[in-house]
Amino acid sequence: MEAFLIERALNPMLAEVTAQRARETQTITRHLEISLNELINRQQVRLGDLSEMQERGDTSQPLAANIKQTEDRIDELNARLEHRRAELGRERECMIGDIQHVARAWVLPHPERKTPQIAAMVADPEIERIAVQFAIKHEEAQGRVVESVESDNRGFDLISRKPHAEDPKTAIDVRFIEVKGRADTGDIALTSNEYNTAKRLKKDYFLYIVLHCAPACRQAGQEPSLNVLQDPAILDWQPIVKVEHYRLNQDSIKHPVELKEDPVIYRTGGSV
Repeated sequence: MEAFLIERALNPMLAEVTAQRARETQTITRHLEISLNELINRQQVRLGDLSEMQERGDTSQPLAANIKQTEDRIDELNARLEHRRAELGRERECMIGDIQHVARAWVLPHPERKTPQIAAMVADPEIERIAVQFAIKHEEAQGRVVESVESDNRGFDLISRKPHAEDPKTAIDVRFIEVKGRADTGDIALTSNEYNTAKRLKKDYFLYIVLHCAPACRQAGQEPSLNVLQDPAILDWQPIVKVEHYRLNQDSIKHPVELKEDPVIYRTGGSV
């Protein structure tokens, strides 16, 4: 069974996840190298100017302090760059771990999906389409290039890139965006995949919440509104777990645990 699972399910999933991780880390690495190296270059230019002033005979205390501060800043930026490179290198590594049978599940539609409390959380393709289109227009209005990856199940819906002014093929900023649309307002839920992706991508991950997407809202003159959350995994998300019932194994009924402490009174048949 394990061999069948590895061959038919886990190896294909490993290849898919590895390719996905490679694309994501490559994108983040390009953005990282461009942004941090630009900051390092600016500090090096500043250090060069300060060193020139020192060579011309300026021995003032403020100049020496500025030189020390600039050198420390360069060291800090280089350390950040190396640390992030190492993190991204680890994120590229994927492997199949030990296989352990945990449980089997039968997945059914939520029995209360039509109640007012649950209905607002049920996916509505039209609401989601309106929300994604609104988010794309918002990004494009800021001069960004947007790629939709909604069908790839990557833990986010859009990749938004801000092109370099002198090299449009190079992105100076990249956002991995998950879009959540609501007919009016309401709570927001992330899947396990979305939440884990947000934890992994940290500040590169954005949650775009688009409210008032229902046609009724627009008919009432209320346009969709956007709330942008960067690094949403740091927020106070609450895992939703519902226990339907508790079950006692029949072996426990046949072989009850022997009591070794003080005697107790058992209740049977409704009487003591």
